[in-house]
Amino acid sequence: MRTFFGLLICLLLLFYSHKESNAQTIELMGGNTLNGAINGTILGGAVMGLSNSTSFTPLRVGLGTGILYGVGVGAYDVTTSEGNTIVVSGLFNDGYNSSIIVLLDTFYGAAAGAVVGTSVMLIAGQPLIDGLQYGSSAGAIAGFGVGIVDAFFLSERTLASIETAYNPSRDAASGIVSLRLNKNASLGFVSPSLIDVSETGFSLKSKLSVNMLNIKFSF
Repeated sequence: MRTFFGLLICLLLLFYSHKESNAQTIELMGGNTLNGAINGTILGGAVMGLSNSTSFTPLRVGLGTGILYGVGVGAYDVTTSEGNTIVVSGLFNDGYNSSIIVLLDTFYGAAAGAVVGTSVMLIAGQPLIDGLQYGSSAGAIAGFGVGIVDAFFLSERTLASIETAYNPSRDAASGIVSLRLNKNASLGFVSPSLIDVSETGFSLKSKLSVNMLNIKFSF
């Protein structure tokens, strides 16, 4: 009888471990795919900015290429995670997949490029919008290149057990789709909310609204 219960417990533990491993695989694939799609769209917009074009072809190509890139990075993370939560420690941030390091470096590059571009235009007495456009576009592309090197060559990878790993969904920004940038920042997309419009006597008028983007920082 003890042998039977021992085998039953072993089977339950095996099933639970397999279930958690599948959940981790889905999380890695989904997170990398979403990050890749956002990254590809940003790079497509950067190409539009550098070429000063109004054609949306670079956005379409960037989105499609970004999704494929994200799937590839997701497969890489799954094969290197060994069924555990992977923590990638880059030069500037820590993340739970490789693509978030690249995405954040792309953001930083765009921000730095925008600052440099507007500063140069300010000194030269030229339109600041041109410096913002070309500076942020060039910075995004440069940041993406730095991010690739950062995520896959310079970063340190740590494996943590699923039970003890930090829960990415905890304290995340509200939204139908939530994207955690790092341990302290997250983005939430499409979040319904109720807004109080006016109060007359004993009546309160409200209306339903939708927040397209929520940003949450914790310190």
